[in-house]
Amino acid sequence: VQLQASGGGLVQVGGSLGLSCAASGGTFRDYVMGWFRQAPGKEREFVAGISRGGGSTDYEDSAKGRFTIYRDNAKNTVYLQMHSLRPEDTAVYYCAADRFLRNTRFLSSEVSNWGPGTLVTVSS
Repeated sequence: VQLQASGGGLVQVGGSLGLSCAASGGTFRDYVMGWFRQAPGKEREFVAGISRGGGSTDYEDSAKGRFTIYRDNAKNTVYLQMHSLRPEDTAVYYCAADRFLRNTRFLSSEVSNWGPGTLVTVSS
């Protein structure tokens, strides 16, 4: 499956931003989907994951209560809505997909499909 993320940009501290990731070339509902991020000089880290049907989600601790992951299988798209953004949320955000994952929290090493990334910059 090919992934294309969009929606990144510059936002002020406390603001909101929505990311989307469109999938093509595969059966979208077969894939567990997720979002990761990578800040300069840091490793890529898990942000949020969602099950194939969308009924189960998981979040990295700092994202809980601020970020929401959801998907529309009819549109082959997964979304990440972010609120109360902080400077430490600044990173390149990557969409991730894998057909064989069993959980909604997973490591970057477990992911077989990545989108090209979209930059989110939170300015103070």
